[in-house]
Amino acid sequence: MPLNDAYGRVITKMRISVTDRCDLRCTYCMPAEGLQWLPKAEILSFEEIVRILKVSTELGIRKVRLTGGEPLVRSGIPTLIRMIRELPNVKDLAMTTNGIQLAQFAPALAEAGLDRINISLDSLDRDRFHQLTRRDAIDRVLEGIRAASDVFPGRVKINAVAMKGVTELEYKAFAELAEELDLIVRFIEFMPLDAEAKWVAGDVLTGSEILAGMQKHVELEEKPFSDVHSPAVEYRFKSGRGGVGFINSVSQPFCESCDRVRLTAHGRLRTCLFSIQETDLLPIIRTGSEEELGRVLTQCIWNKEEGHQINNPDFQRSDRPMSQIGG
Repeated sequence: MPLNDAYGRVITKMRISVTDRCDLRCTYCMPAEGLQWLPKAEILSFEEIVRILKVSTELGIRKVRLTGGEPLVRSGIPTLIRMIRELPNVKDLAMTTNGIQLAQFAPALAEAGLDRINISLDSLDRDRFHQLTRRDAIDRVLEGIRAASDVFPGRVKINAVAMKGVTELEYKAFAELAEELDLIVRFIEFMPLDAEAKWVAGDVLTGSEILAGMQKHVELEEKPFSDVHSPAVEYRFKSGRGGVGFINSVSQPFCESCDRVRLTAHGRLRTCLFSIQETDLLPIIRTGSEEELGRVLTQCIWNKEEGHQINNPDFQRSDRPMSQIGG
C-alpha cells in the first residue's frame, strides 16, 4: 500500500541529516558563531538510521538522500552507505555535500554504493565565496567537484542558492563550469531559512530572472521531465554538454507534487522543509517496536502539510535554521 498523505500525494523520498555540524558557515544557513551543536548522545547512530529506513522503505520510501550540516564531517559515512545499500527497497541513494572533503572521499563513496551526488556552491569567485561561507576554501570545493565528476560521471549536480548581487555576476562562469564538466548547475531561490532571520521577499532572485540572464551567455533547450516530482526545471546546453536547472520554491511553489519528508540528525521527522511542528522518533527508535514506528510514520505522513505558505501573509518561519533541518 502506498505511503499517502491526506492530499493524495505518494511519499517515496526521505532526506536524512546525519549531523548538524558543518565546516562552512554560510551566511544564509548558519550564524557566524554561537550555534550550539547537538550532544553526541542525541544524534542518531548509523544503526538507528538504518532501522528507521528499514521500516520506512517497507512502507514505501524508495529514494534516500544523506545531508547535514555537512555529511562528510561525520566519521564513517561510507560505512553508513554500505549499511543502507543492504536494504532491498532502497532504489536510489544520493548525498548533498559542500564539497570541502569530497576529493578525499569521492572514490570511497562510489565504492560503498552511493548513486549520485549534489554539491553546494554559490559562487565561483574566491572573494565572494569567502564572504558567503566565511571560509577561504573555493579551491578545495572545485577539486572535490572534479573528483566527483570522475567517479560519478553524469551523476553530479551543483546546487547554487541564488542571491541578488551575487548570482547575476556569475552566469557566464557557472555556464563554463557546467559545460566543461558536463554537469547541471541548479539555481535555488533564496528561502526564509537563514539563521539570522533577515530574509525578505525582495531578496529573492527568481528562476525566471536567472533564466533570462543565462540565455545571454549560452543557448538552452528545455529537457523533458524524467521525474514529474523533481523540484527542478532543467535545460541542456545546445552544445550537448552540461546544463542548468531552476528550483523556484518561492516564485513557483511545487508543493502539490512534493513526495518527500525529512529526518533531522536527532531523529525528528519533518513533513515539510518549513514545518513548524515535527515528530520526535528518537524515543520510539530506542525503546519502541518497529510496528509502533511504522504507525507513527504513517500517521505523520498522512498529516503532511498542504504547502509551505511562504507567499501567504500568515506564513510562520521555522524555528530551525537550515543547518539544523538538513539540506
